Amino acid sequence: MSDQLPQIPARRRTLTLHSETEDALQVLKALASEPRLRVLKLLRDQVLNVSEIAKELKLPLSTANSHITILEEAGLVKTAHQPASHGRQRVCARVHDFVEVYLPRGLVPTGNLVEFSMPIGAYVDCSVISTCGLASYADMIGPFDDQASFYEPGRFQAQLLWFHHGYVEYRFPNRLPQTAVLHSLDFSMEVGSEAPLHHANWLSDVTLWINGVEIGTWTSPADFGGRRGLLTPQWWEEWNSQYGLLKVWQVNAEGSFVDGVKISPTTLNDLKLWDNVYISLRIGIKDDAHHVGGINIFGSRFGNYPQDLVLRCHYH
Repeated sequence: MSDQLPQIPARRRTLTLHSETEDALQVLKALASEPRLRVLKLLRDQVLNVSEIAKELKLPLSTANSHITILEEAGLVKTAHQPASHGRQRVCARVHDFVEVYLPRGLVPTGNLVEFSMPIGAYVDCSVISTCGLASYADMIGPFDDQASFYEPGRFQAQLLWFHHGYVEYRFPNRLPQTAVLHSLDFSMEVGSEAPLHHANWLSDVTLWINGVEIGTWTSPADFGGRRGLLTPQWWEEWNSQYGLLKVWQVNAEGSFVDGVKISPTTLNDLKLWDNVYISLRIGIKDDAHHVGGINIFGSRFGNYPQDLVLRCHYH
């Protein structure tokens, strides 16, 4: 408990949990309550004392205090005491805007971890066919449907990029020790199809290559819109693409997977990870794909998920 008045967070912050930990269990128990969810909603953009919360939610003061205590112990609310007209009052602020819980599928990776986050505009090579474009959090980067925009210096500020077919390629530093025994290599990204405006039924075959080796293809079901993405800036028109799906691609000794579903027999041994000082990731839509439905790739300040492209290498 702090005596300093809590402050409203200046920007969205995410609490990331792994489901097998005690912390995750405590947070999930705290969230498994309709009154506590109402408290968190009420505190979304303001600091209130417990009496104000109780009055607004029509709860007994003792009940409101109990719910606040559970939320504080779970790390979801921050409280402090400040002087009031009669003694002191307990004031409350919400800590997180997002709670992200990893639910393991199959064996949980153990051992050491190398992890990097790559801005979506930091690609080292590209070949894109319009419709195409890039947007930062504040504005467009170059004109719509102009392939030259993908070479603008401002591309490094991109928070959304899209194209009809082609690819973008990234290079992550290879920090794996020479003696490492690699168990899995994961890439995660927020991605969706690219349709005119947006479209709830717009299939697109998204293919991934690692170190030039084709990992496999996942079919995106839609160009998601109809409601604003949680992170999508207000200047971006609502009739445009708004968010994607968070997909996790994994390669291990058994093959290649998307969200735990096997998509190809390509294994870690096929990637020749120790041949280069970088690990390349190419994301694209093949010219001859069965569903050429384009692609949207979302950065940490666009869409629904506050992350860029993330590489994780699990090893012993």
